[in-house]
Amino acid sequence: MDLPKKGRYRHFKGGEYELLYLARHSETDETMVVYRALYDCGETPNGERVWVRPLNMWTETLTRDGKTFQRFTYIGDAAPEPISEQTSEADDTTEPAFGAEYTPEAYEPDAFFDENECPPPEPAEFGFCDEISDAKPVSVGETTELSENAREKLSGLLRAVYGYDSFRPGQLEIVESIISGRDSLGVMPTGAGKSLCYQLPALYLGGTALVISPLISLMKDQVAALRQAGVAAAYINSSLSEEQQALALERAAYGAYRLIYVAPERLLTSRFLRACSEMEISLVAIDEAHCISQWGQDFRPSYLDIPRFISALPARPRLCAFTATATEKVRRDIIRLIGLKRPYQLVTGFDRPNLYFRLVRTRDKKAALTGLMRAYSEMSGIIYCATRKLTEEVAEYLEGQGYPVTRYHAGLSEEERRANQELFTMDEKPVMVATNAFGMGIDKSNVRFVIHYNMPKDIESYYQEAGRAGRDGLRAECALIYSPADLVTQSFFIDHLGEEAELDPQSVEKLKSAARARLDAMKGYASGKSCLRAYLLNYFGESAPENCHNCAVCDGLLTRVNATKAAMEAMKLIRELKYSLGAGVTADILRGADTETIRKRGFKRLNGYGALASINKTTLSELLDAMLEAGALSKRDGEYPVITPGPNASKLENGELEIYVAQQPEDKKRKRAAAKDDSLMGRLKALRHELARQNGIPPYMIFTDAALASMCEKLPRTKSEFLGVSGVGQHKCALYADAFLACISEYENGQKGM
Repeated sequence: MDLPKKGRYRHFKGGEYELLYLARHSETDETMVVYRALYDCGETPNGERVWVRPLNMWTETLTRDGKTFQRFTYIGDAAPEPISEQTSEADDTTEPAFGAEYTPEAYEPDAFFDENECPPPEPAEFGFCDEISDAKPVSVGETTELSENAREKLSGLLRAVYGYDSFRPGQLEIVESIISGRDSLGVMPTGAGKSLCYQLPALYLGGTALVISPLISLMKDQVAALRQAGVAAAYINSSLSEEQQALALERAAYGAYRLIYVAPERLLTSRFLRACSEMEISLVAIDEAHCISQWGQDFRPSYLDIPRFISALPARPRLCAFTATATEKVRRDIIRLIGLKRPYQLVTGFDRPNLYFRLVRTRDKKAALTGLMRAYSEMSGIIYCATRKLTEEVAEYLEGQGYPVTRYHAGLSEEERRANQELFTMDEKPVMVATNAFGMGIDKSNVRFVIHYNMPKDIESYYQEAGRAGRDGLRAECALIYSPADLVTQSFFIDHLGEEAELDPQSVEKLKSAARARLDAMKGYASGKSCLRAYLLNYFGESAPENCHNCAVCDGLLTRVNATKAAMEAMKLIRELKYSLGAGVTADILRGADTETIRKRGFKRLNGYGALASINKTTLSELLDAMLEAGALSKRDGEYPVITPGPNASKLENGELEIYVAQQPEDKKRKRAAAKDDSLMGRLKALRHELARQNGIPPYMIFTDAALASMCEKLPRTKSEFLGVSGVGQHKCALYADAFLACISEYENGQKGM
C-alpha cells in the first residue's frame, strides 16, 4: 500500500498532528508511525507530545453513522506552532486537549453513577494536569531520577489534590519509576497508599490511565474518592447498563477521564478494545495483582487475559502492578504472567506499626468476643467468620447484646448485600459481621478493629483482612479468636477444593498441597509461641526483632507453660484404653470426675483415672488440644470424633517432643484501639456524618479520622490554615472549609465561656 508522507494531518475528531517519520518495531518488525500532537497534551509514553502507532491504525478507514472516512487526513506540509486545542470544521466536535479541561454538556448524569444514588459533582478541578513532565523516556530497566522541577510539580499535585505534604515510605520511588516509563511492581501493605502510586502519575502524565481492578466495590469507592478530590474518573463493569457503558466509553475516547477503572472480564470485549484504540493511554495499573497467581490466595483466571489485552493495544503503555501481600513465588508469577519487562520492584516493609495484634485461645468464643466488643465500644470494625451459618449466629448474638451490626455473606441476595455494605460504609451500622466474601477493595479508613472469630485459611488472607483496620494510620486492633475446631473447618474446605472447577486430579492435588502448606503456617501463628508481629513479617521474608512490644505475646497476655509431664500422663491413659474416646470423656477421666459415663463403663479402675486431678477441665482440654497440634494425638472424625495416638506420640514418650499450653492472664491495662474522643472530635465526626448523608457518600470520604484529629490539633481559623491540615486538598477545602471552620470556632467560643 502507499505509505503516508510527512506533514500535517487532522484526526477524524478534529485534533491536528504532524507525521514525523516511519519506523520499524524492534520486536515485531511492524511498520510504525511516529507523530506529534500540535496541541499541548503533556508528557506521552514516547516523548513530549510524541506518539507511536502501527501503520495500519494510522491508515485505517472508519465507518460511523453510515459515513466512511479516514482516521487521519492529510492537510498540508508545514506544521504550525502548537495550539491549545483543535476543532473539526467538518463535524464541529472538539478533540479534548490533554492540557485543557473537559466539561460534559449540561453535566448530564455520568455513566458510572446511578442518577438516583449520587448526583454528578461539579466539574473536576484536577481532571487534567497543565504541566508537562520533565521526565524523559527511558528504555525498560533503566532508572531515572526526576529533576527537581519535576519533583516540585509532583509535590504540588500531592498537596493540591490529596492534601498531603509528604509521601509515605516507598511512594515517591515507585511514582518516579512509573513516570520515567519503566514497568513497576509494588508490594505494599494495606494502608500504605498503593492507589496514590498510580493515581499521581495519571494526573502528572497526559492521556488516560487504565486501572484493572477485581471488585465493583473497590472501583466504586476509588472513583467516588477521586471525584471528591476533584479528579475526573469513571469505572466500567457489569454494574452498568449497556447505555451507561456506551456513554462512559464515548467520553473516555474524548479524553474526559484521567483514570478509568475496569474489571478484568471486560478487557477483551470488542467494544472496550475499540475504545482503547482511540484513547491516549498513559499507563495500565493492575491492582490486586496477586489474583493472577495460582499460588496466591485469590486466584482469578480472568487476570490471565491481561497480557493479551496489552498486546492488542496500538502501543504498549507503562505497566505497573500492585498488591498488599505476595510471597516471593507470587511476585515471580506476577512479573512472568503479566509480562512486566525488567520491572522496578518495590517491596516496602509489611509492618503496620499502628496495628496491635491480639490472639485469644479459647473454647468459649462468644465469651471472648463479648470481652473484645466491650473494649471496642462505639468503634467501627469487621468481624470475620468462617461460614455463613456462623456469620448469622454471631450477628444475631451481637444484635441481642445491643451492638449496631449488619451482616454480609454469599447467601444473602445481591440487593441485601449491597444495602448492608452501604449501612456499614455510611456508619449507620458501624460493625460488619461477614465471611471472607466481604472486604476486598473496601476503602473504609476508620475501621478501628478487625476480629477473626475463626482462624483464616492462610497468613496472606489473615494479614490482608486484618490490614483493613487502621487505614488512616491511627491505632487499631487485629484480634484472632482461636480454637482447635478452626483447624477442622479449614481442613474440610481444603479437602473439597476443586470440586466445582473442571480441573484434572493432578491440578486439584497441587492446589490442595499448596493450601495445606499455607494452613500449617497459619496454625503456627495461632500457636502464639513467639511475637505475633515478628511471625507475620518473617513469613513475608522480612527480619524483625524478637519483641515488638505491640502484640499480645510481647505484652505478656499469652504465656506458654511447659506441660510435657502432664502430656505424658495423658498419653499413658490413652494407651491404656481398650478403645478410643472423645476428648471430653478423656479429660474427665484424667481429672477424676465422677460422671455417669465413667461409673457405667468402669473407668475408675484405670490406672490413669485421676492422674491429673490437680488440673481443671478447661486446662486439660487445652492440653489435649496442644497435643493434637503437636501431632502427639490425632483426631478420628465420625459421628462421635475420638482421639488416638498421633504420628509424634513416640517422640513425646521418648522425651524428644515438648508440649506447651498457652495461658492468658487477665488484661488489666487494656489498650484502647484509638485515641480518646474529645468533645471537638465528637462534633467534627457528627458534622462529617451529616455532610456525608447530604452528599450520599461514606463519612470517611469527606475526611478521614486522621484529618479530623489534625483539625483538633491545629485548630485552623482561616481557609489558608485549613489547607494546612493533613488530608485537606484544594477541592475539599472549597467544598467543606466553611462548615468545619464554623464548627471549630463554635467549639473554641464555648471553651472560652466556661
